[in-house]
Amino acid sequence: MQARLAAMFRGFSDQDTPRTVVIVPSLTMDREVLANISGVHHYEERMLCYLMLLRLPRTQIIYVTSHPVPEPIVDYYLHLLPGIPAQHARKRLTLLSCHDGSRTSLTEKIIERPRLQQRIRDSIPDPSAAYMIYFNVTELERDLALSLDLPIYGCDPDLLSLGSKSGSRKIFREAGIAMPEGLEDLFTPDQIVDALLELRQRRPAIKRAVVKLNEGFSGEGNAVFAYGGAPNVSDLRGWVRSRLPHLAFEAKDMTWELFEEKLRAMGGIVEEFIEGEVKRSPSAQFRIDPLGQLEPVSTHDQVLGGDSGQVFLGCTFPADKHYRLDIQQDGLKAARALAEQGVCGRFAIDFLSVLEGNEWRHYAIEINLRRGGTTHPFMMLEFLTDGCYDPATGSFLTPAGQPRCYYASDNLESPLYRGLTPGDLIDIAAINRLHFDGACQKGVVFHLIGALSEFGKLGVLCIAPSHEETEALYRRTTEVLDRESTTV
Repeated sequence: MQARLAAMFRGFSDQDTPRTVVIVPSLTMDREVLANISGVHHYEERMLCYLMLLRLPRTQIIYVTSHPVPEPIVDYYLHLLPGIPAQHARKRLTLLSCHDGSRTSLTEKIIERPRLQQRIRDSIPDPSAAYMIYFNVTELERDLALSLDLPIYGCDPDLLSLGSKSGSRKIFREAGIAMPEGLEDLFTPDQIVDALLELRQRRPAIKRAVVKLNEGFSGEGNAVFAYGGAPNVSDLRGWVRSRLPHLAFEAKDMTWELFEEKLRAMGGIVEEFIEGEVKRSPSAQFRIDPLGQLEPVSTHDQVLGGDSGQVFLGCTFPADKHYRLDIQQDGLKAARALAEQGVCGRFAIDFLSVLEGNEWRHYAIEINLRRGGTTHPFMMLEFLTDGCYDPATGSFLTPAGQPRCYYASDNLESPLYRGLTPGDLIDIAAINRLHFDGACQKGVVFHLIGALSEFGKLGVLCIAPSHEETEALYRRTTEVLDRESTTV
């Protein structure tokens, strides 16, 4: 099946080539960790950015979700399409739903519904010109692809360990990239204790360490260990062991008992907590196509929160001009190692950068072999402007040669916004001119719209020629929503 994808991809340079893209935006990840994200079942909407593929006049899209996507949200995206009538695009879009709001992953729900699978097959005009896109690919996604007899544009699940916390450290070591001091492939509390002791031997002045679950994401599988108050060496092992139940967990409902259970199941790492007064969390995105060709896609500075600043909240593009080419270059070293292993699709490499004097020092932190929080905003920028990323400068230019930046967040959240419907949001955006203007290629695009009424949560993408303008747009957006939410 994957050989079919490579043959198909050779013809993709012609935008009039007929193709069908089956999109299954399933977050097939740890359920307990997902449960800590408010409105997480609406995250299936993040991949609605792929509806922009409908600007290609012979492209069909089949989009499958747990719950039906409200028609006002679909209309919102279709009216963003540049150069194609929304009505023409709507005829080439098939929306299917499981009508199932349970915590089971979307992929599992589809596997459990043979009739839904048949509806997917019936909606594909030419199976030889069709492929699947997932948020992340596991054995479940492979099972569904086999059942539908469709290739996947994504990473082979046999290679997923390369993107675990332990696997990332091995790739970084192989590629010769700087990373925090640490140890990997840890599965028991005793191994965690040994690693924390070893880390202190290697770094006598260490203040904190981070314990990370191999399959944690967005910082939710992390916990911080503080060495402050440690006794003399003879009593150190017992003291470290006694402190494990008191780790500072990033996930709000995490307990040591649950963390230990997950550690035994998936393993983890211990690494030095990088201290510094001025720290950033940039990332570099890459794509390896079905023909094995590797290209840099973008760089971002991540916006992080949480008690210790490890939880992903959003991002700015492009990353700081002082170091974006440096992290792109380091990331390319790891990306080449992944390409040699056979990795396919989009992925990101995260860094931690510390300002030491006048120089930035970069540490590779992890590899995300999936579409993440930086994927959909960049794709929207590409589709809306028809511009392109310049890897030589790390900047994005419109066809007219004008720069574009953005500020994106999945976590614009307030109790004030609860009760606002998709229609209300669109009215507010129109009245206050909070929309993307295709003429000047600047403005605001919303996502996660379905989470707004129940959770008061919204995703926002602010596009403008400079970072200062994108941040001003974001501030204005929040001010407008705050004001409109308290008035009728």
